Amino acid sequence: MKRLAVLLSGRGSNFLAIHEACATKELPAEVVCVVSNKPDARGIEKARELGVPAFGIDHKQFANRAAYEAEVIATLDRHAPDFVILAGYMRLLSPDFVARFRHRITNIHPSLLPSFPGVDAQRQAVEYGVKVSGCTVHLVDESLDGGPILVQRSVPVLDGDTPEELATRILGQEHGAYIEALRKLCGGYRVDGRRVIFD
Repeated sequence: MKRLAVLLSGRGSNFLAIHEACATKELPAEVVCVVSNKPDARGIEKARELGVPAFGIDHKQFANRAAYEAEVIATLDRHAPDFVILAGYMRLLSPDFVARFRHRITNIHPSLLPSFPGVDAQRQAVEYGVKVSGCTVHLVDESLDGGPILVQRSVPVLDGDTPEELATRILGQEHGAYIEALRKLCGGYRVDGRRVIFD
């Protein structure tokens, strides 16, 4: 059984979906801890209600990013995760953090990468006029939303869509995509350049 540590900054909807998949054995894993850079994040409250060890580590209380990340890494190390799951974690990871968990950090992004990386991906898609968007689960590397792709799911972009409407449609695919990606990783994999080869 694989051990998952979740990093989040908000309500934790992806965390809750992953936790439920673990509980129903859809995912052969367990969430061993949740860490947030916002101590009052709703996801932290939900984790505690579910009995999952949860830690609010306020990045504003540290002198710099290195000091903050050292505390996060120490917390993660105490729980020995196989994978670090970014689930709405609104902090960029340093190269040192990425190297510490090389090929073991996952993220989900609300576009079909490499299109529309960074913030406001749904607005970027609407303004560009694409007919299809979606979500991408990927391994995290030192680039912004640029790591090897694990799973992608598409949704149509409708005439007259607002970024908020598109975001809602994409969110409908995110939970299933993330669980699919984690299930594949739990079964074994190797990274060959930009490709992830599943066992």
